[in-house]
Amino acid sequence: MNNQNKSLLARLLSRSANIEPNEMPAVIAAFILFFFIFAGYFAVRPVRETAGTILGRERVAHLFLVTWVTSIAIVPIYGWLVARVRRSVLLPFIYGFIAVALALVGLVLKSDPENVHSMQFFYVMISVLNLFMVSVFWSFLLELFNKEQAKRLFGAIAAGGTAGALVGPALTTLFVKQIGNTGVLFMGASMFVITILCQRTLINIWRGSGAGTAGAGGSDRPLGGNPFAGFTALLKSPYLLGISCFIVLLATATTFLYFEQLRIVSDTFHDKETRTRVFSIIDTVVQTLTVVFQLFLTGRIAQRLGVIALVTFVPVLMVAGFIGLALTGTFAVLVTVMILRRVGEYAFIRPGREMLFSTVDNETRYKVKNLIDVTIYRGGDAISSQVQDALGNAGWAPAFIALLGAVLAALWALVGVFLGRMYHKDKSAVGGVRPAVGHT
Repeated sequence: MNNQNKSLLARLLSRSANIEPNEMPAVIAAFILFFFIFAGYFAVRPVRETAGTILGRERVAHLFLVTWVTSIAIVPIYGWLVARVRRSVLLPFIYGFIAVALALVGLVLKSDPENVHSMQFFYVMISVLNLFMVSVFWSFLLELFNKEQAKRLFGAIAAGGTAGALVGPALTTLFVKQIGNTGVLFMGASMFVITILCQRTLINIWRGSGAGTAGAGGSDRPLGGNPFAGFTALLKSPYLLGISCFIVLLATATTFLYFEQLRIVSDTFHDKETRTRVFSIIDTVVQTLTVVFQLFLTGRIAQRLGVIALVTFVPVLMVAGFIGLALTGTFAVLVTVMILRRVGEYAFIRPGREMLFSTVDNETRYKVKNLIDVTIYRGGDAISSQVQDALGNAGWAPAFIALLGAVLAALWALVGVFLGRMYHKDKSAVGGVRPAVGHT
């Protein structure tokens, strides 16, 4: 395919990563699917943040525990479905379920926008689903592409999600005053309807028409096995336990900053729609920076410096960020640290941690990965929220909590180094997991 016959998106992706011609259809389909997943989620995310400011810090801390319990319950259910349902049926169904759920929540909140129980339900639902749907997406991508392809292509594909995460909050910023928070939920639901069509296209490529991918002509049979297999496989593998530790520390850093965000935004902005708009603007800034990094830096860093660089850059940066918060404690510093953390997570950590799973088999990708991405992550959220709430109630000053965050970020970086070294060893050294099947 010469450049004259390429679409604008294909030309852009060709410049951002080393994509072989026979890989391009799968990369484009994955890019567009991830775009609509993130556009839908990030359109409604500011509504969740606004609900959090209304519910208050104490209720939100309790909701983190509820979210964790819900995420524990969803893992064996998903494991049972993966074991018994073809992925060509299951994956589009998941996105359809999210679309219906968002629409139903929008209808409930439209009739009673101040209902605390409705806001709590929505907060928990979206907090579980946002991690779950992204984990499902990357599980399938890891089946579609092999380890070598993942290093080259995942940065460019991740940029599709970031572009969607840029468009989603931008639409919310533009229209929330006219359509209200419930209208934003309906808008997000419509985007997830589109993801169903995108997933079907990508599945067709995977099932035989996508030459050049590890999963071309892949089997659509249910994976079988025990729905609780993810728990036992996790406990047997030092590598997977290391990834779990990495995720817990990531969640801890995120939660420490999140509660400061709730406090400061609540004190600064009193109108609900204005809060939603502020959160949308922050999201827009984050995603604008991230998409540039993903398109032009992530893949090149992964190929030249390795996965270690991707998974340790942000933790090191967060050490400095938490120290800065301890010294100043200003809104400007908080926002700067939040933006740097989120840009770094989307541009470097997320692709890096997905690459870590490119060495494992399909059952691990669907059962253990989902356990780590959802249950372990939300467990880290729940524990760190309770710790931070307890420290605040015990009279700890924000500066001391920030210094504790710096120590934990340093530990986070060390875990990243450990995982990166194991990843770059022979696949047999990963510990209890098998390499993906695919061309080399």
